[in-house]
Amino acid sequence: MSARRRSRTALAAVVAGLILSLGASAADASRISVTVDRNQISTQLGGRFAFRSTITNRGSSAADGLIAHLNVLSLRPGVYVDPEDWSSERTRYLRTIPPGGSITTTWRIQAVNAGSFGLYVAVVQESGRALPPSTGPAVRLKVSERKTLNSGGILPLALGVPGLLGAVTLALRLRRRG
Repeated sequence: MSARRRSRTALAAVVAGLILSLGASAADASRISVTVDRNQISTQLGGRFAFRSTITNRGSSAADGLIAHLNVLSLRPGVYVDPEDWSSERTRYLRTIPPGGSITTTWRIQAVNAGSFGLYVAVVQESGRALPPSTGPAVRLKVSERKTLNSGGILPLALGVPGLLGAVTLALRLRRRG
């Protein structure tokens, strides 16, 4: 066999191996599915809420070394989102999921910005293999601003202190005149 023919054969073997490994990677990634218990949530600024995601192993072998991660993003430009402010437990290291089994995780969140947001869960391999993450559908979150006259019980104080100062001033003036 000529050197040129051996090169072509070796190259064909490498390409075939890459194609097979990419196919296996895609199959590995597609065996994990993520679903959520709702597709929409409405709350007020500062409101606390929760939703659940279910990670299912649709493969024929156990799935281990999986990490589920909660992501928060604004659906409108110009709104800064710091996901750590929304939830202190955004990463979960999952136990082994048997074939056909699933794990349900509850995500507890507090709304810290008003606006429209997307919440989604992505599952990646702990091994660091370059596989695409499995993601669930986005949960649309609508956070309305909380407008209140008496934020935290401040209204009596805000009205009472100036009123008390006015009454003291009036009493002092009347006393000086009298």
